[in-house]
Amino acid sequence: MEQTSKKQKVTSHAYTTLALIFIAYIICFIDRSAMNIALAYVGKDFGLSPAALGGVASAFFFSYSLMQVPGGWLVDRFGSKKMIVFSLAMWSLFTVLTGFAWSVASLLVIRVLFGIGEGGYPTASLKQIAEEFPTDAKSQATTVAISSNYVGSALAPVIIAPIIATLGWRNAFHIMGLIGLVYVLIYWLKERPLTTNVTKSASRKFNWKLVDKKIWSFFFIIFGLNTITKGLDTWMPTYLLTARHINLTGIAWLVPLPSIAAGLGAASAGFIMVRFFKGKERWLISATAALTMLFMYGMYSSRSLAAIIIFEVLAYLVKSISFATTFGYVAQIIGAKTYGSSVGVVNFGGQVAGFVAPLIIGAIVSATASYSMAFLFLVAAAGLALVSSLTVRK
Repeated sequence: MEQTSKKQKVTSHAYTTLALIFIAYIICFIDRSAMNIALAYVGKDFGLSPAALGGVASAFFFSYSLMQVPGGWLVDRFGSKKMIVFSLAMWSLFTVLTGFAWSVASLLVIRVLFGIGEGGYPTASLKQIAEEFPTDAKSQATTVAISSNYVGSALAPVIIAPIIATLGWRNAFHIMGLIGLVYVLIYWLKERPLTTNVTKSASRKFNWKLVDKKIWSFFFIIFGLNTITKGLDTWMPTYLLTARHINLTGIAWLVPLPSIAAGLGAASAGFIMVRFFKGKERWLISATAALTMLFMYGMYSSRSLAAIIIFEVLAYLVKSISFATTFGYVAQIIGAKTYGSSVGVVNFGGQVAGFVAPLIIGAIVSATASYSMAFLFLVAAAGLALVSSLTVRK
């Protein structure tokens, strides 16, 4: 019994690692969300239509999604810490460069390179947590790390909107990029040496046959859930500005509300999963996916702004529980040998959604001159997550 207790003990260094990854994720999502908040101003500067703005928003996710599978392989090949340092440095550099874009073409190229640079971070961070935490603590540590995504999204408008209002959208990217470059140094100083467990088999070419078949159910769950997240994250600020005519100061407090709810949901997902759904994790994913679909339909059918915001907050709360539980469950059932590659495949589903959702919503809004059908599209995405969750097997 004493030996088991020792094995399951969480070290102080593991908590330090979790804190470093948590903060880095916050910076990551503030940097990423900055474009969503600045989208209307970027469109004004470059004279872009809603469909073209959807292309600008999707440029990052195009390359970011393509990097998920090779990024997972690179994490298994070179180790989690080295990939975290590389990703941090690259996305911070391209955040700075976004503010220097001189044309639509240059902006698209920079955003594509931004996505490549950041692409390895999610898998690297989750793998480092899996390496640092014992088996019985992996799920909760993973869901806590994922909750940082929503903290970053909630803080983004509070931080970015005032900077844009006072200094312009270009300076907002310059400031956040410089903060990221400073944080690279902090992470490197705390985590030296950068040696971690490397999977020897990863030195060979990535083999899709080695991917556990269960992963594809998770792939489509995350695809459906992230379609909602990326669709709303990208277009809600523009919707509030253009359709509801709320100024930048007004959306600074409205936009964070769903992300705050999502952060609470993701942070509590690990506790709910372990305390009430141990051995029944897939039913927690299905139940919360069903509630997400219900609340998204409420958002679609609502006409008042208050009702839309309330249903959006509720949808984000349950959606984040489903999202975090999915990754927590993957952390439990996937072995260390191909963990990076497997998580890369799951995250690939989410980032493909990040690429297609802004484009589809932009096209719908351009074609219908209304956001109602765009909300209905997101209801269907929640339905896909629900159906996919029912295919998960032990």
